Amino acid sequence: MIGKFVAHYKILEKLGEGGMGVVYKAEDTKLKRIVALKFLPPELTRDLQAKKRFLQEAQAAAALDHPNICAVFEIGEAENTTYIAMPYVKGQSLKEKIAAGPLSVEEALDIAGQVGEGLKEAHEKGIIHRDIKPANIMLTEKGQAKIMDFGLAKLAWAADLTKTATTMGTLAYMSPEQARGDIVDHRTDIWSLGVVLYEMLAGQLPFEGDETPGIVYSILNKEPAPLTSIRPDIPRLIVQVVTKALEKDPSRRYQNIKELIQDLKTPSPLSFPKPEKSIIVLPFEDLSPGKDNEYFSDGLTEEIIADLSQVHDLLVISRSSAMTFKGTKKTIPEIARAVNVRYVLEGSVRKAGNNLRITAQLIDATNDAHIWAQKFSGTLDDVFDIQEKVSRSIVDVLKIKLSSGENIKISERPIDNIKAYECYLRAKREMFAGTADGLKRALRDFEAGLDILGRNVLLYQGMAEAYLQHYEYGIKADEETLQSAEDFTKKVMSLKPNSAEGYYLLGRIERFRGTVIKAIKHFERALAIDPNHSSALLFLAAAYGIQAGKGSLAEPLLRRLQEIDPLTPLSLFTSGYIQWLEGKLDHALLTFQNLIRMEPESVMIKFFMAYLLAWQKNYDQVFSLVDQMVRQGPHESPTLWSLSLKYALQGEKKKALDVLSEEAKKYVWNDPESPWLGASIYALLNEKEEAFLWLEHAIDRGWINYPLFAERNPFFANLHGEERFKKLMERVKYEWEHFEV
Repeated sequence: MIGKFVAHYKILEKLGEGGMGVVYKAEDTKLKRIVALKFLPPELTRDLQAKKRFLQEAQAAAALDHPNICAVFEIGEAENTTYIAMPYVKGQSLKEKIAAGPLSVEEALDIAGQVGEGLKEAHEKGIIHRDIKPANIMLTEKGQAKIMDFGLAKLAWAADLTKTATTMGTLAYMSPEQARGDIVDHRTDIWSLGVVLYEMLAGQLPFEGDETPGIVYSILNKEPAPLTSIRPDIPRLIVQVVTKALEKDPSRRYQNIKELIQDLKTPSPLSFPKPEKSIIVLPFEDLSPGKDNEYFSDGLTEEIIADLSQVHDLLVISRSSAMTFKGTKKTIPEIARAVNVRYVLEGSVRKAGNNLRITAQLIDATNDAHIWAQKFSGTLDDVFDIQEKVSRSIVDVLKIKLSSGENIKISERPIDNIKAYECYLRAKREMFAGTADGLKRALRDFEAGLDILGRNVLLYQGMAEAYLQHYEYGIKADEETLQSAEDFTKKVMSLKPNSAEGYYLLGRIERFRGTVIKAIKHFERALAIDPNHSSALLFLAAAYGIQAGKGSLAEPLLRRLQEIDPLTPLSLFTSGYIQWLEGKLDHALLTFQNLIRMEPESVMIKFFMAYLLAWQKNYDQVFSLVDQMVRQGPHESPTLWSLSLKYALQGEKKKALDVLSEEAKKYVWNDPESPWLGASIYALLNEKEEAFLWLEHAIDRGWINYPLFAERNPFFANLHGEERFKKLMERVKYEWEHFEV
């Protein structure tokens, strides 16, 4: 075709090919302009009635004059085929752009808004596109979006091309009413635009399947994975827009495109007026000559976060999420969007000997403007004064009036001896490393601080936390370790009876002991004192949603946790685990997949994911995942349990039992999150006595999740007919039904 003439168009080069035809770059020799010439495949125009309807609709579309709609210059026929002459758009399709990865929130909203404006023009003229998808949206080099191919969708469906690859792609963007073959209206375009927006943000489709029936079933019956489980940085209002656009019932969807456009233009998601008083304190940079005082700059960051967290009218992002930005190359607006705050505090610490210089600046992320900045110089003995000055300056700049209690809390100096304070900071840094040697050094530094001060709340808290980490990491997981943690927690409570941290520590101790109800009471008391205690929020949500089987109680806690600690993998894990046990398997799987992307070396996450995949009967994926774990950590307890699961699913009972070492059994037996999974393996192997032993152990440790045990866990099928199981379920059901907050 290159160099040939079709009517008065000279073919210059081939631009692309798909199910809707072949597109060439051509010269309009009459008007001396470059155009795109699309030749429709014969099967699209073989039906004369369908062709007539297409021509009528294409002529109507040709009358549309809007910058976000690709105009139609001419519709003609030559060499027994129909062609459409359109402007030549220099750029790329949205499909090509998405193939490179998810778009930024701003760019996705901009493109969706432009497409919405084009659809608004068409809908006002009574024209429905019916096939909005990335392949039909062109982006110019200047970023202008143009909708292509008005009228072609109706023609394609009339030609019954449901088995072509192109139409398979089209199916993924099809509204439920299209999938059912119902009469459609303009709301079908709104649905499709919602799918496109989801894909731009997530980098994946909301509804997928291997074959046509699978895609259609997904569209009609399944809910897409929550956007925030894939990208936590997406503002909640944008999630709400996508959710409303993807309502399966058209009457609950946006009723016109103008409403959708208006919500996309709402400034709230990007300019952060809500919450108005919200801040993230970024890790202060260590500018010391030897770069060896990071523990000190991290400690300063943590103390300022602790100070500001005492202010009721200020939402403060937790330390764990703030520390994810250490060494980041993200811009201030990007960071603020990721955690949905308006203000960002950043700074640096230069410590040389006894001399100290600290700089801090507060930035309004809505316009990237510095609204406060100050330098502080002094000696190490001045660090507590400087820390308080920074916190009070932020409160003053944001025009927050402190209560008398808040004033007192900001003025408090839990450790006012600089040598003891440095011991504390070094110990905290060692603890966050999470190694056996690091924890030993942490205990040594905490003890050194106590030698200086005699007694101190923060140092006692640190000692208790270090012992709990010894237990949690399996370094010394016995009652003696828990007792040591409890002894130091009691010392905390003796000095500060109304301590949120003290109650939180008691909750963790009882959680490890398997007394879940006691743990819940302690976590509840911690949150009554400090509603923003992120760790207490996390563990109480887990106790409610996982062990107690009360997901509705966990939801508000997880929402609050999402506000103050949105980027911590453990929060995402808890959310995914609750989704799984509530039967939302597709959502849970996507959450765990996202977790593995965040923590690719974690065999623990893969352990839970293997069981989830087994529930879905995705056995090949289970086997592949377990093989990864064996290569990664062949002797780790989660790997051995996952390997046992693999052998059980393959019908190799002896192998399944042989791989379970005593150490691996002890690990899961003591783990607050997983004793029921041990029962599941033995039930799957039809080892009923052992299964009941593990199930009774889980229940004795506070697992009263009746829907999980009695209904949702497919591995317990071998136990359902047993009288022992029925009696256990009577007990669990009673405790589950009578569980009270």
